[in-house]
Amino acid sequence: MRSRYCAFVFKLSDYLQETWHQSTRPQSMNLDPSPEWTSLHILDHSTRGDTGTVHFRAVYRLGDGWGYLEETSNFAREGGRWFYVSGDTTEGPLKPGRNEPCPCGSGKKYKACCL
Repeated sequence: MRSRYCAFVFKLSDYLQETWHQSTRPQSMNLDPSPEWTSLHILDHSTRGDTGTVHFRAVYRLGDGWGYLEETSNFAREGGRWFYVSGDTTEGPLKPGRNEPCPCGSGKKYKACCL
Protein backbone atom coordinates (compact mmCIF):
# COMPACT_ATOMS: atom_id res chain seq x y z
CA MET A 1 0.00 0.00 0.00
CA ARG A 2 2.76 2.44 0.89
CA SER A 3 4.48 1.91 -2.45
CA ARG A 4 1.24 2.65 -4.31
CA TYR A 5 0.75 5.81 -2.23
CA CYS A 6 4.28 6.92 -3.20
CA ALA A 7 3.45 6.21 -6.83
CA PHE A 8 0.46 8.57 -6.55
CA VAL A 9 2.67 11.23 -4.90
CA PHE A 10 5.28 11.02 -7.66
CA LYS A 11 2.70 10.40 -10.42
CA LEU A 12 4.16 7.06 -11.46
CA SER A 13 1.25 5.72 -13.47
CA ASP A 14 3.30 2.83 -14.93
CA TYR A 15 3.98 1.47 -11.43
CA LEU A 16 0.31 1.82 -10.48
CA GLN A 17 -0.68 -0.12 -13.60
CA GLU A 18 1.88 -2.86 -12.82
CA THR A 19 0.59 -3.30 -9.26
CA TRP A 20 -3.10 -3.27 -10.24
CA HIS A 21 -4.71 -6.70 -10.64
CA GLN A 22 -5.29 -7.50 -14.29
CA SER A 23 -8.99 -8.26 -13.68
CA THR A 24 -9.75 -4.66 -12.61
CA ARG A 25 -6.83 -2.65 -14.09
CA PRO A 26 -7.87 0.44 -16.07
CA GLN A 27 -6.59 0.79 -19.63
CA SER A 28 -4.83 4.08 -18.84
CA MET A 29 -4.36 6.58 -16.03
CA ASN A 30 -3.97 10.36 -16.03
CA LEU A 31 -2.48 11.58 -12.75
CA ASP A 32 -1.97 15.20 -13.86
CA PRO A 33 -5.08 16.56 -12.08
CA SER A 34 -4.13 14.77 -8.82
CA PRO A 35 -3.97 16.81 -5.62
CA GLU A 36 -0.79 17.32 -3.59
CA TRP A 37 -0.68 14.26 -1.32
CA THR A 38 0.83 15.03 2.10
CA SER A 39 0.42 11.98 4.33
CA LEU A 40 -0.70 8.38 4.56
CA HIS A 41 -2.08 6.73 7.70
CA ILE A 42 -2.64 2.96 7.74
CA LEU A 43 -5.65 2.46 10.04
CA ASP A 44 -5.99 -1.32 9.80
CA HIS A 45 -4.85 -4.28 7.72
CA SER A 46 -5.44 -7.99 7.53
CA THR A 47 -4.53 -11.00 5.42
CA ARG A 48 -6.21 -14.31 4.89
CA GLY A 49 -4.36 -16.67 2.60
CA ASP A 50 -3.80 -14.91 -0.70
CA THR A 51 -6.20 -12.02 -0.04
CA GLY A 52 -5.72 -8.95 2.07
CA THR A 53 -7.29 -5.65 3.01
CA VAL A 54 -5.79 -2.32 3.99
CA HIS A 55 -7.83 0.49 5.54
CA PHE A 56 -6.04 3.81 5.13
CA ARG A 57 -6.52 7.56 5.14
CA ALA A 58 -4.51 9.77 2.78
CA VAL A 59 -4.46 13.54 3.31
CA TYR A 60 -4.03 16.02 0.48
CA ARG A 61 -3.83 19.73 -0.20
CA LEU A 62 -5.92 21.18 -2.98
CA GLY A 63 -5.58 24.92 -3.51
CA ASP A 64 -5.77 26.57 -0.10
CA GLY A 65 -7.80 23.75 1.51
CA TRP A 66 -7.24 20.24 2.81
CA GLY A 67 -9.04 17.01 2.11
CA TYR A 68 -8.83 13.31 2.81
CA LEU A 69 -9.42 10.09 0.94
CA GLU A 70 -10.24 7.07 3.08
CA GLU A 71 -10.38 3.62 1.57
CA THR A 72 -10.59 -0.04 2.44
CA SER A 73 -8.52 -1.62 -0.33
CA ASN A 74 -8.67 -5.24 -1.40
CA PHE A 75 -5.51 -7.01 -2.55
CA ALA A 76 -4.73 -10.41 -4.06
CA ARG A 77 -1.39 -12.22 -3.96
CA GLU A 78 -0.27 -13.96 -7.13
CA GLY A 79 3.20 -15.34 -7.72
CA GLY A 80 4.39 -13.90 -4.40
CA ARG A 81 3.35 -10.33 -5.34
CA TRP A 82 0.42 -8.31 -4.01
CA PHE A 83 -1.92 -6.63 -6.51
CA TYR A 84 -4.58 -3.99 -5.86
CA VAL A 85 -8.02 -5.33 -6.81
CA SER A 86 -10.62 -2.81 -5.64
CA GLY A 87 -11.55 -0.42 -2.88
CA ASP A 88 -14.44 1.18 -1.04
CA THR A 89 -13.64 4.90 -0.93
CA THR A 90 -14.94 7.97 0.90
CA GLU A 91 -13.59 11.48 0.50
CA GLY A 92 -14.19 14.82 2.12
CA PRO A 93 -12.80 18.11 3.36
CA LEU A 94 -10.35 18.15 6.24
CA LYS A 95 -10.61 21.04 8.69
CA PRO A 96 -7.73 20.86 11.17
CA GLY A 97 -8.02 22.79 14.42
CA ARG A 98 -5.46 25.49 15.20
CA ASN A 99 -3.69 23.36 17.84
CA GLU A 100 -3.77 20.07 15.91
CA PRO A 101 -0.74 18.76 14.03
CA CYS A 102 -0.44 20.37 10.61
CA PRO A 103 -1.68 18.06 7.84
CA CYS A 104 1.39 18.94 5.75
CA GLY A 105 3.42 16.58 7.92
CA SER A 106 5.84 19.20 9.30
CA GLY A 107 5.27 18.13 12.92
CA LYS A 108 4.29 21.69 13.87
CA LYS A 109 0.90 22.82 15.08
CA TYR A 110 -1.41 23.93 12.28
CA LYS A 111 -1.55 27.51 13.60
CA ALA A 112 2.27 27.81 13.41
CA CYS A 113 2.61 26.24 9.99
CA CYS A 114 0.07 26.29 7.15
CA LEU A 115 -2.80 28.30 8.68
